[in-house]
Amino acid sequence: MIEQKLILITLLIKLGVAAAVSSALARARSFQRLLFTEDRNTGQTLGLLAFICIPLALGVWVRVTVPNFYAADISFETTILLGILMGPLSALAGGALLSLPAMLHHEYLSLPFNLAVAAIASFYGSFVEDEEVWSFSPFVDLSIYRWVRRNLRQPRFDRQVLLLVLIIGLEMCRDWLASIYPHRLFALSTSNWWVRVAVWACAAMVVGIPLKIWNAIRIEQKLEEQKRLLLEARLDALQRQINPHFLFNTLNSIASLVRFRPEQARELIVKLANILRALLKDHDSYVLLRDELSFTDDYLGIEVVRFGADKLKVVKEIEPATLEVPVPSMILQPLIENSIKHGLEPRISGGTITIRTRIDGGKLMIEIEDDGVGIAPGRSHSSGVLHQGTGIGMNNVRERLDVLFGDAATFEVTSRPGRGTRITMEMPAANYDDGETGSAAAPVLAPFPARSSTRS
Repeated sequence: MIEQKLILITLLIKLGVAAAVSSALARARSFQRLLFTEDRNTGQTLGLLAFICIPLALGVWVRVTVPNFYAADISFETTILLGILMGPLSALAGGALLSLPAMLHHEYLSLPFNLAVAAIASFYGSFVEDEEVWSFSPFVDLSIYRWVRRNLRQPRFDRQVLLLVLIIGLEMCRDWLASIYPHRLFALSTSNWWVRVAVWACAAMVVGIPLKIWNAIRIEQKLEEQKRLLLEARLDALQRQINPHFLFNTLNSIASLVRFRPEQARELIVKLANILRALLKDHDSYVLLRDELSFTDDYLGIEVVRFGADKLKVVKEIEPATLEVPVPSMILQPLIENSIKHGLEPRISGGTITIRTRIDGGKLMIEIEDDGVGIAPGRSHSSGVLHQGTGIGMNNVRERLDVLFGDAATFEVTSRPGRGTRITMEMPAANYDDGETGSAAAPVLAPFPARSSTRS
């Protein structure tokens, strides 16, 4: 018999060991990935067993070699965890591995006992839902309280309480076998009944603590996944909002040319077909700035035909290093469209749009400036917060930047009535710094922006 005080101290340390090992494993990304993978292959299963069993097998070795340090051995509870989380084959393999140090020290019943525990726990895990396993509480009184409260309202079979009874029953069997064969199987045996109850309750809590810690990580990952899916759905909705807006305006332009200038209308239709073909392709939320500028060239080609080369001019001041920076797709065209429709179109003489890009302090700076009529007082200001009614395109771009980058991106609108509007965007540009940008050259002035026109 082990001294009662030593048993109580051991129980407290066992709770700490269970919490420490579970927390240490939970911090490893590889362990999280293996634990929460639903259909594991053989390599993943062996990797997860190694994560769990190797350090706890060392704990069994410490228990049999260090006098009175029994708390390091939580192989019994670990075998139950393997059975309810990983299935029969993994539990049997893990139980055998955990019994090896004890077998080497002549505790020959540890192997068959661990195999029996693995089989029973696996059988339990085969007919319960995953949520019932993960929601198992290490606090015995709470489990019983929930069971009583639920069954008073609607009597039913509670599998969580069954797991509690199963753990206590197996612990009682281990205690009984250890009393018959004292040196062939390890157990915290005592003649005091309330200390025995404490041992049984501790076994349930040692099983429950890892489940609670790992379930917290599991819930956090699910919330992050839901957040990611929500952001993707929101971005997709915003992307779909841009395309009909652009298509509506382009079709209006084509309609105005069909009767009087059919050749130019045909040219616009070809360019629109190129744009729609690009839009219908599967692409990510990000594209290289080079590709985004190419897309805007097609749009500007349509607008140049409608306005006339003498009324719409484009200046491009593009630093070469910026061309390979990923940017949100369809982020330039709505702003260029806004400048043309609301800045230059009201002017009889047309005007100029200037597109600038540079990298400053690890951030990509994009400016779109026009010398049009500007924004009337009270409709916008330079803080970057646009009022409702300043257009779908500008609000859409601002919201997409906020969704993708949060506070790391800025969107500012500066306008001088009668002299023009400048839109400035700033967003992270990974793997770039000021030293990688090229020297500035004079801007290129052209009625239609050549795709190779950049700073050098």
